[in-house]
Amino acid sequence: MRRLAWQMLRNRPGSAIATLLALTAGAVILTAMGVLVESGLRYAPPPGRYAGADIVVARPDVTITSRDFDGEEQRSTIALPEGGTVPVELASKLRELPGVASAAVDDTVPVLVGGALVEGHGSPAVPADDALVADARLGLAPGSTVDVVVGGEPLRFRVDGVVSGAAPAVYFTEARMAALSSHPGRAYAITVKVAPGTPAKSLIDPIAELAGPDANVYAGADVGRALRSDNRAAAELLVLAGGSFGGYVVMLVVFVVAGTVGLSVRHRRRELALLRAIAATPGQARRLIMAEAGLVGLLAVALGIPLGLLAARWVHGELVGRGFIPAAFPMVPGAIGAAAVALLTVVSAVLAALVAARRITRVRPAEALGEAAVEPARGGRVRLISGLVVLAGAATSSAFTVAATGTAALAGAIGMLYLFVTAVALLAPWINGYAARVLARPLRALCGTSGYLAAANLRANARGGAAVLTALVLSVGFGGSVWFVQNNLERGTVDQSRAGLTADRALIAPAGLPPTVADEVRRLPGVRAATGLSHTAVVVTAMGEPEPASAQVVDPAGLAGTMDLRVADGNLDQLAADTVAVSSLRAATQGWHVGSRAEVRLGDGTPRTLTVVAIYDRGLGFGDLTLARATVAGHTAATTDEAVLVRGDADLSAITARYPGARVAAAGELTAKVGHDLAVSAWLNRLLIGVMVGYAALAAANVMVMAALSRRRELALLRLAGVTRRQAARMVRAEQVGLLGTALLLGVAIAALTLTAVVRALTGSLLPYVPPLGWVLVLGGATVLALATTILPIGRLLRAPLMENIGQRE
Repeated sequence: MRRLAWQMLRNRPGSAIATLLALTAGAVILTAMGVLVESGLRYAPPPGRYAGADIVVARPDVTITSRDFDGEEQRSTIALPEGGTVPVELASKLRELPGVASAAVDDTVPVLVGGALVEGHGSPAVPADDALVADARLGLAPGSTVDVVVGGEPLRFRVDGVVSGAAPAVYFTEARMAALSSHPGRAYAITVKVAPGTPAKSLIDPIAELAGPDANVYAGADVGRALRSDNRAAAELLVLAGGSFGGYVVMLVVFVVAGTVGLSVRHRRRELALLRAIAATPGQARRLIMAEAGLVGLLAVALGIPLGLLAARWVHGELVGRGFIPAAFPMVPGAIGAAAVALLTVVSAVLAALVAARRITRVRPAEALGEAAVEPARGGRVRLISGLVVLAGAATSSAFTVAATGTAALAGAIGMLYLFVTAVALLAPWINGYAARVLARPLRALCGTSGYLAAANLRANARGGAAVLTALVLSVGFGGSVWFVQNNLERGTVDQSRAGLTADRALIAPAGLPPTVADEVRRLPGVRAATGLSHTAVVVTAMGEPEPASAQVVDPAGLAGTMDLRVADGNLDQLAADTVAVSSLRAATQGWHVGSRAEVRLGDGTPRTLTVVAIYDRGLGFGDLTLARATVAGHTAATTDEAVLVRGDADLSAITARYPGARVAAAGELTAKVGHDLAVSAWLNRLLIGVMVGYAALAAANVMVMAALSRRRELALLRLAGVTRRQAARMVRAEQVGLLGTALLLGVAIAALTLTAVVRALTGSLLPYVPPLGWVLVLGGATVLALATTILPIGRLLRAPLMENIGQRE
């Protein structure tokens, strides 16, 4: 069977190449994504500064228990945005455990040394509170003095010595470190040394019992998991981006492969009919088609996986260059991911071939040649019912999306997009038939005899044109909706930030400013308002799953004079330690309103119940939540203000002179920074979305070239019947105009509905923003793609000798 399948492929290189191209492109994309996901999942953090510890007690994440819709309990773990803390007093309790040799407190503060921001730690090796020990890479000489900035305050220390550590850092006395800590009485970790002769494993349970349920105990090779590091954040990013995007690509690849293989099989009706007529059983014909697809799949794997590994290296380089992951982050070879992609590629091809071959191979031998003569205009009853069910689901989803708000509306919009495209794919034969009837008169009026033939062809080939219609709708639907979501997000964020920032200037410094600076600025003559501003993140539970939510931390005293959040309900004057202001998007997602009790966990995992006092509309520009400084005091790593917003024309030079690197910037500079940061982070989204749209466009081109090249006998017969070459070319152009018009109408409608739903959920606007050239590129690109991939192949066929084409297979 394999030998026969190989011979069949050699005799039909066109359809085999088209299928191979679709499978190979899918394998390349999935392999690259697989390498990213595998690298993230297999990342094992090194012990770093905990290399000398046997056991570490820390709280880098939090586990939240919730219940499903059916009442079943589920547990979800999420990394804490600022890293959790454990009580310092736990160290003394651990020292009393039998078998514990020592227990030390490990804490961290950001320290600015000579323009470099490094970590500061406590160490018993530092002799005095006015001394520090520095990493050798900082270039400090023992005995010298150095000015550093901690918590926004400039401090001077004597360099007592230099060491070589896992990363550049400075070390203070434990007492000085406790005084500098942003969370008095708590620390990031407790490190434990086990007494000689005591197995570390025997102490895990007693330590866990003392630490309580809010702390994790790590031992042996796992102690590195207690560290907060850029590498751990990179691993989470790779798993999240590669996993979520890979899931969409898998669906897209299966969709595209099914259409390509199905069209290839339908173009072989006469060949398969002859096999049935000479006594080939349906099972033998199906196995033959599946063997061909399997061979093509194996060849696609051989080509696609090496290219995918190269693509993964390129993506890794780009991620490093743009600051998404550290250069030292280890990337795995991707053997497991490549094996999974190989299996998925071959199985997808074989299953697509099986589904496509089922109807053709079910007919009786006596009917086989008749079936091959003219393709049925409509699909089967099961396909029609399935299409109507999916269409009903898409309509229901769209109604839910229009009624919903928040993240539920976002999820509903993406689901609606896939459901509508799937419905079009299933109902394409009936859509094509209806469009042919509607377009018959206009085409005949515009193109005369060629238009009449075009309408007749569209009607007769309604089922054969289903794959072309689906591919075009898929391209326009994706390109016209998902791609522009990022544009709307960036535009909305920058516009809200610019419109809501009413301050004239901002006082900023590289290591931040102490919270007292805002009060100093307020007392200056000519200052009408001043607000200290910093940022953090909290953990909320949405639809049963914990997720981080961005938050800005402000000094409520001068808030009304420096920013306009466009309050829709409530009053920002009530913002205090036990209250919170919430964006309308977050409020809709959580079901909060003014007066609600909002259950959140601060950046270090501390649970808080805050009363909602205001709901504002400019959440994209200013964060999901607005918290008072007193709310996060002692629960955030940043004890400083990132900026002090100032409204007024006072002279700030005396203040800037006291803080290293401090300067006065125009308020618009903060908005520009927001736009720049968002553009950098949006690059990854655009890359992933661009790959999806590009693959959809490739699939459309692939399918249309296949459909065009399969018409050689049809065009030759028309020429023999007296149709001129010019009339045939006009007929094909008229067909494409009809098919393209239908696809564009459906694709634009789906894209517009999806984009409007997403933008409404994000910004509240019913009119999405599309860049001036956006629709021109989408619609023009789809038009050029459709015409080029049809007109050019057809032109080549029309120039070939008639007898050469009439003797070719279908």
